[in-house]
Amino acid sequence: MALFDRFWKGSKGSADSDDGGDAPAGYYPLYESMRPIDPDDEDDAPRPRASATPDFDAWDAKLAGIDEALEVEERRRLRWWQQGYWRDRSKLWWAGRGIIAGLALFVVLIGWLTVTAPLSKSLEPIAPPQVTLLSRDGTPIARQGAVVEAPVKLADLPPHVSQAFIAIEDRRFYTHWGIDPRGIARAVWTGYGGGSTITQQLAKFTFLTPEQSLSRKAREALIAFWLEAWLTKDEILERYLSNAYFGDNQYGLRAASLHYFYRQPENLKPEQAAMLAGLLQAPSRYAPTRHYDRAKKRMDLVIGAMVEEGYLTEAAARALPDPRLDVRRRDDNLPTGTYFADWALPLAREGMDASYSRAVLTTTLDSRLQALASRVVARAPLRGAQVALVAMRRNGEVVAMVGGRDYATSSFNRATQARRQPGSTFKTFVYLAALEAGWEPDDTIPNTEITQGSYRPKNAAGRYSDQITLEDAFASSSNVAAVRLFQAVGSDKVIAKARALGITAEMAEGDPSLALGTSAMTLIELTAAYAGIAANQFPVEPHAFARGEQGWWEWLTTRKDSFSRGEHEDIETMLRAAINRGTGRGAVLPIANYGKTGTTQDYRDALFVGYAGDLVVGVWIGNDDNAPMQRVTGGSTPARIWRDFMAGALKLEAAPRPKVTASPDPQGPVQPLDIAQGAEIPVGENGARLRIDGGGVTLSQEGVPVEVRLGEEGLVVQPAPSPSATPP
Repeated sequence: MALFDRFWKGSKGSADSDDGGDAPAGYYPLYESMRPIDPDDEDDAPRPRASATPDFDAWDAKLAGIDEALEVEERRRLRWWQQGYWRDRSKLWWAGRGIIAGLALFVVLIGWLTVTAPLSKSLEPIAPPQVTLLSRDGTPIARQGAVVEAPVKLADLPPHVSQAFIAIEDRRFYTHWGIDPRGIARAVWTGYGGGSTITQQLAKFTFLTPEQSLSRKAREALIAFWLEAWLTKDEILERYLSNAYFGDNQYGLRAASLHYFYRQPENLKPEQAAMLAGLLQAPSRYAPTRHYDRAKKRMDLVIGAMVEEGYLTEAAARALPDPRLDVRRRDDNLPTGTYFADWALPLAREGMDASYSRAVLTTTLDSRLQALASRVVARAPLRGAQVALVAMRRNGEVVAMVGGRDYATSSFNRATQARRQPGSTFKTFVYLAALEAGWEPDDTIPNTEITQGSYRPKNAAGRYSDQITLEDAFASSSNVAAVRLFQAVGSDKVIAKARALGITAEMAEGDPSLALGTSAMTLIELTAAYAGIAANQFPVEPHAFARGEQGWWEWLTTRKDSFSRGEHEDIETMLRAAINRGTGRGAVLPIANYGKTGTTQDYRDALFVGYAGDLVVGVWIGNDDNAPMQRVTGGSTPARIWRDFMAGALKLEAAPRPKVTASPDPQGPVQPLDIAQGAEIPVGENGARLRIDGGGVTLSQEGVPVEVRLGEEGLVVQPAPSPSATPP
């Protein structure tokens, strides 16, 4: 044991100790084991001695404890996706986790039902209630929506009413918890009785779609349990009867009772209640107004079910007469839809609360102007093309709308839904941006042909000049001048001006073709932008229902822009020039009028948008398949439609013929006044045009493949030229 003596230290104090006290007895650390042995070192402290009988069990217990601690630490470090995490878990652990998971699933399910199946929704009609639209003068123009009446109260109904529905639809209604396995089996076996309970049917037509799938069935069952947990049986039956569909656009027992028997449901007779109960399986198939025999057979089936359930005796059932219908139709000749109504109704329903009451709303539509628009469009020479017209006040009140040639043939509204290129009508925004940047109508810009760059538009009929004023360029709808002005002003400023006026269409910055109206937009959007110019207050929002006076808070918080007085006068000067001596001469009125023509590539779209008096009107003509038309430009048929509508709307008389005055030199030569070489002059109202050039005079007409020319060679009939690729 002498070897271990080198490591032993006594308990006596040492001079080397820091505190000078006695150090505890024990062995020195390894680094002190090399000290020399002090023979004088005496220590009375006992030294540990090896036991003659070591305690191996204690050592095993300590080692086992270490192993268990290591195993616990290793398991603690495992993640839930590792297999060892789940191995050797106790049943108690699994039970606890299962309870926690079940509670979490229950909370999620309750949250889902609260969001997707709020109980308040079962108190609302499942179909939008009927809305009748009136014109400004009170004339009914359209009626849409379901016929819905007030909900019923079960306590107010005769017992045989609810009994009829329970007997045929859900015999165990008052004993099941939303789902009836016995009822499902009976329906499969007998063919009647209904596989779904009344609660399930309420869940289906109130909260779910009519799709047929297992997932929908599962959701239907969950919602049925949810309804049963929170509503009484009578409340469920009341909501079911108040919302079920009975055919003929009638929703709810009260509406059906009034429609078929002109009787309140509180006064229904047993045979009438039985017939109504029989309609629910297939309302359109059994509607007694069209299929009385089928409804009668179904009624007999309901009466038989009532006898089986003890609601009626055999004698009472045999004594029931066949019910007599009492249908009193009202306003059946009123259309369910028009172009204006289809646009206005969604706007009306946005602000309506869900209720069972029918609504009667007065719109901004002017019945006289609407009839006038229909007549003007009907007599226009469209030659198979479609047409759209929208007329509004300067504040955005829409007073007339035509979305196509015939609503019965096509209900697609080309005034509000079709997105087409506006053509040269978009140039107005280019010139507005230029005026805002400091340009003047008398400023000049090159009007020569563009020969450089990837985009090289052409002027109509190849008419160019060295320089041209902005006013003349706008009036003649010069394409090259518009593109150069667009590039000089900057596309960002042009787009910003269009946005300020309410244009929401996509517009590519830096694209020079944007100056010629290549960005697609709706006609009503474009017309509203011109309304902002007319009112000098923008943006203008088109609306179908009159708006009240703007309050002080709205006045403070609603931002409206306007042009300066000089800018507004300059753009109106250009718009007048476009009508009076430019491409829009076919729209001339005997009063101040402002407008712009637009024609897209290959004559695919032709537009005229302008204003006079208190009306702003836009007209579009084109084909739904975007096919080219026969030389129809914005200054031809659209301009004449605009002129005819405006003349009738503003009650204008035809412009007086100019007075014939004696010429000071009758024998003198005839001097041309405002007819330039190659200019086209509209003749009459059928699309005929007279073109004068250096070699003679040419007469042509829209849609006619030949033209007549009188020149030095005499009278010649020749083929008409093909449509230009870049009309104005």
